[in-house]
Amino acid sequence: MKTVINILKGKCSKCEEGDVFIKKGGVFTLQLPKMNEKCPHCNHKFLIEPGYFYGAMYVSYGLTVAEGIIIYLLSSFFITRPVHFFIILSVSAVLLSTTNYKYARIFWIYLFTRKAQNKPELTNSFIREGTKETELP
Repeated sequence: MKTVINILKGKCSKCEEGDVFIKKGGVFTLQLPKMNEKCPHCNHKFLIEPGYFYGAMYVSYGLTVAEGIIIYLLSSFFITRPVHFFIILSVSAVLLSTTNYKYARIFWIYLFTRKAQNKPELTNSFIREGTKETELP
């Protein structure tokens, strides 16, 4: 449940403290949300490799389809003409596009990164063995 709350808040998947996005975009400002390159709290890099967020497009598509089904079912009680359904679904898809963009990327990050373990002996690049320091591979 904590993971779902952190996804909705847009927090980093490693430390659960830093924000994934710098600013929230909006349909009315005609801007997409601006994403941090690294977490401001733990310095975790969000863009792991080029093309990393191509899969987030599929998540965004799934969100759009789910929202479309819900809006269709709710509006079917009030509207009977197919043209009105099309207009309502089109407008809602455009209005929710920036939200879908944001949450698809956050979900994709959470899907492929693990939360940091609180093991202080493994956070440094060296582990002490008695008096001898050895480097981790």
